[in-house]
Amino acid sequence: MQAHKKRAVILMNLGSPDSTEVKDVRKYLDEFLMDKRVIHAPWFFRALLVKGIIVPFRAPKSAEAYRTIWWKEGSPLIVLTKQLQQQVQQKLDVPVEVAMRYGSPSPKQAYDSLMQQVPGLEEVILFPLYPHYAMSSFETAVEYMKTEKAKYKYPFELKVIPPYYNDADYIDAMAESIRPYLNQEFDKILFSYHGIPERHIKLGDVTGCHCLKTENCCTTPSPAHAQCYRHQTKETTRLLTQALNLPEHKVEHTFQSRLGRDQWLLPYTAVRLQELPGEGVKKMLIVCPAFISDCLETLEEIAIGGKEIFEHAGGEAYTAIPCLNVQPKWVDTLVKLSGAPVKEGVKA
Repeated sequence: MQAHKKRAVILMNLGSPDSTEVKDVRKYLDEFLMDKRVIHAPWFFRALLVKGIIVPFRAPKSAEAYRTIWWKEGSPLIVLTKQLQQQVQQKLDVPVEVAMRYGSPSPKQAYDSLMQQVPGLEEVILFPLYPHYAMSSFETAVEYMKTEKAKYKYPFELKVIPPYYNDADYIDAMAESIRPYLNQEFDKILFSYHGIPERHIKLGDVTGCHCLKTENCCTTPSPAHAQCYRHQTKETTRLLTQALNLPEHKVEHTFQSRLGRDQWLLPYTAVRLQELPGEGVKKMLIVCPAFISDCLETLEEIAIGGKEIFEHAGGEAYTAIPCLNVQPKWVDTLVKLSGAPVKEGVKA
């Protein structure tokens, strides 16, 4: 047993454009959407679609959306992730760095910084800030970190923290972040998760015959669940519903941020927000458990756009609950899940 093994931690998030200028948003979208795990298609067709159609039309609109949520300090996602890094660093007795899957800081920047801080570094603990497994989030982040490690021949081992969608401490931290909002009157709480194409679910099915192919596939035990985003999000909702003692008729589970014409996981958040007022739901709470840090998808799409959709359809009260961000219980959970050594006097 190596009691004094030289370790360090990297917190990894999605990333963000460097600014709200169209050129920076274009660069970011190009890197993001050209990822084969985001748009699963041969390179030539992916390039034709992304570079020829999606990015030229989407970049100006996305730039405008970013401007509505951009902070004085910069991108909310970057700022919040670095704040989380600082909070975690106060508790861990090893260096903590940040890396983004797209944009800056890059994996190489994080690795190089740790190599300078820890001569003879033996192990880097990679903590993806994605509670659930999906090829377009958790998987691409981890594989990118592995690729960059091999490319530059870093000598340390890379230890990956697995998805924690059903971890008791994560559920407890999420429940604590939601609980204060339950004191207000509400007709429904919507658990909105980032959507993915159904074919991603099928591609990730290690059995090849379970996900979206068998009845009640998400609740029927299967090895496929280890990489099934749909199952894992439903399990998070179930556990939070239980932890918060929510009446089932007041809970809904939806998926947001659809891109393209493929069939994505249903139901769609935007569609349900438009339908619910007509079903008598006038007071709405909405939370996004798949996102650790508030970002474009939570601040603009849900808090601003979702509110407009709901109120235009006849809704009267709409509250978007913030992400975990840097809440103390989440910081403690991250420290514990990392397994890294803590500073003297800090409870792990």
